[in-house]
Amino acid sequence: MAKYLLLKHYRGAPAAVNDVPMDKWTPEEVSAHIKYMNDFAARLEETGEFVDGQALAPQGEWVRYDGEGRPPVTDGPFAETKDLIAGWMIIDVDSRDRAVELAGELSAAPGAGGKPIHEWLEVRPFLTETPTIVE
Repeated sequence: MAKYLLLKHYRGAPAAVNDVPMDKWTPEEVSAHIKYMNDFAARLEETGEFVDGQALAPQGEWVRYDGEGRPPVTDGPFAETKDLIAGWMIIDVDSRDRAVELAGELSAAPGAGGKPIHEWLEVRPFLTETPTIVE
């Protein structure tokens, strides 16, 4: 088994077929989308392939260490990932092919007008071995 991150983006990925932003959806469309996501996760729980999934609020900030006795620094000259990352699902599957298959299915979650979004999802394997350092 291998773990994969299915990463949903607000923007930064290629445009979806049904490319209406969620903040323009009706409450019923949002509910249908969330139901699809929850039903998808429940089905994967039954097969043992679901690990975790979360949606992210649009609010967020960057924080970094700024030295002993100094307060953490917030924000900075970085990409605003709070504008990019909408949420994720972690799956534990037998193969990359199965991860791609599930990502394709998840991509069809309903959006505006009840039509499938066909959004692009980023599929990333978890690092399973410590990288080798060659000197």
